[in-house]
Amino acid sequence: MRMSRRSFFALGAATGAWLATRRAHAIGPSSAFRFGHIALGERWNPRPNALARMSREIEKRTSISVDREPRVVTLESAQLHETPFLYLAGDREFAIPSEPEIGALRRHLTFGGFLLIDSAEGSVDGAFDGSVRRLIQAVFPPPAQGLEIVAGDHVVYKSFYLLDRPAGRLAISPVMEGVLRDGRLMVAYVQNDMGGAFARDDFGNFELPCVPGGERQRELSFRMLVNLVMYALCLDYKSDQVHVPFIMRRRRWRPSDGSDPFEATPPGSPIIPPGGK
Repeated sequence: MRMSRRSFFALGAATGAWLATRRAHAIGPSSAFRFGHIALGERWNPRPNALARMSREIEKRTSISVDREPRVVTLESAQLHETPFLYLAGDREFAIPSEPEIGALRRHLTFGGFLLIDSAEGSVDGAFDGSVRRLIQAVFPPPAQGLEIVAGDHVVYKSFYLLDRPAGRLAISPVMEGVLRDGRLMVAYVQNDMGGAFARDDFGNFELPCVPGGERQRELSFRMLVNLVMYALCLDYKSDQVHVPFIMRRRRWRPSDGSDPFEATPPGSPIIPPGGK
């Protein structure tokens, strides 16, 4: 049966109106960014409200759609893949997971997941640090490369803000370690207590001071977190050569008076940011 031009467009308009009333499932709450907080060990949540505060900063500073409430996950959960950005925190020793759990984490990271490990123990060689290194060695056993220092010119330091080192509530380690595969950073390990820089009390006040750099150091912690999230979502698009001239100009303009947030400067001393907007 032949259809006139008028009938054809009328049918198309009716179909479009019907589709407009249908709920779209491709984009919605389920597609929003959300932290997956790994419950591992007895002290897996040393900064109880830090992730919710981190989520608010990401929402405020970027155009990313964010679900502010983190999801607590376990490595044996069948829904582990629903939270591609995993967060592991602690301040003391934890037991290495079972082999099935180790395998699940390995698959998660290998197939595109990202893990941020945030040490809150205030030491670069404490019990939590030892557990982290044993965990990574179990997930990526030799001859695979385990943790290594992430170079200061890695794209994770320029994915949103221009930075050249990790920041947190403390300034005890000037480097970030990580696991890289084919150039992709899949695990980031920061020992400067990032969560502590975000933690607030019930009245909205910051619970812990940032030492030694004060509020400027806290701001750099916020920026580092945003960079990590942007990198996990976008990977290395910012390493494209089109950005290099702009980045180099920005780095030449960066002021410097010799201050360094990782040197033993007195509390409250001004901190010159290592880059940033």
